[in-house]
Amino acid sequence: MQKTLAEFEKGEDLVRVSLTEFHGRQYVDIRLFYMAEDGEWKPTKKGVTLSPELMRDVHEAIGKGLAELESVEG
Repeated sequence: MQKTLAEFEKGEDLVRVSLTEFHGRQYVDIRLFYMAEDGEWKPTKKGVTLSPELMRDVHEAIGKGLAELESVEG
């Protein structure tokens, strides 16, 4: 199973956030893709695959980072 949740352009590359499954467990995969000569997006080794438990910790840390950035900008 793989389900794309979001895609974001980063220069000439693409960041894709997906739900994936491996050995019966679900994960969140955040991966950088490049445009191949055949016109298809291909994954690179640059990325991270997180368990739901670790994803909760990352989500909390990103929230804290955004709050810090907003307090500096505001």
